[in-house]
Amino acid sequence: MAIPPIAPPALGNGLSADFQLPALDGSDTTSPVEGSGFGDALTSALGKLGDLQDQAASQSQALATGKADDVSGVAMAVERASLALQLAAQVRNKAVDAYQELFRMQV
Repeated sequence: MAIPPIAPPALGNGLSADFQLPALDGSDTTSPVEGSGFGDALTSALGKLGDLQDQAASQSQALATGKADDVSGVAMAVERASLALQLAAQVRNKAVDAYQELFRMQV
């Protein structure tokens, strides 16, 4: 989905011709865009996290055994993996908090 550029209002309703509100009379029969679900996105992100961890471990091992000369590249890979793991932990914490909040709701 492309984001339309910001343009001055050209129509009476304050919206440009590129961006219009859908009709509320039910004549709009377009369906939502089908895409990958949240589970697929989460699986993909966890796969990338595992790849980053594997790269950092292999580069660290190569540096420790003397097979790698680029210390800054190894440090960047380790830091990238560390940040990705911290992000995953924060996403997990937010998901648990949201679940607990839903569980506490009274119906």
